[in-house]
Amino acid sequence: MRKITHDEILKRQKKKNKVAKLPFSVILNNIRSLHNVGSIFRTADAVGVEKIWLCGITGYPPDKKLTKTALGAEENVLWEYRKDVLSVIEELKNKKYQTVLLEQIEGSCPYNEFIPKAPVCLILGNEISGVSSKVLDSCDKAIEIEMMGKKNSLNVAVAFGIAAYHIRNIL
Repeated sequence: MRKITHDEILKRQKKKNKVAKLPFSVILNNIRSLHNVGSIFRTADAVGVEKIWLCGITGYPPDKKLTKTALGAEENVLWEYRKDVLSVIEELKNKKYQTVLLEQIEGSCPYNEFIPKAPVCLILGNEISGVSSKVLDSCDKAIEIEMMGKKNSLNVAVAFGIAAYHIRNIL
């Protein structure tokens, strides 16, 4: 085996950039950390997410903290800010999106058993408090990442990466 050069990586990426984005959107609702938002942009770009909806108190570009972790991905992934998350969910449901909450709740299924139906929208809530009961009630399904340690959750950006790659690999 040999390491590939930077030019070879860029060539590979240009070829992939011609491929259409996945029928996969993401809603970030009340995410406090701009570093997490930037990291999610970066992963969303890598996965091929079509759009990120930034809602509630979630920060949005341009912002130095977000850009620091996004590394320019915020310029490659389509995004839109809306204060009201419920209006975005309703709009996507009207477009036949399956709305899926990434949250540990009663009745959620393990993420690796989830079979998404395109188009799909993954919803992520606040790092501490999750999502409101109204958001919970408006979603079609909830998935979770099972935890085995003493901590009961992962960083929101890390959790997004796990779920996003699972969804990408099935779509």
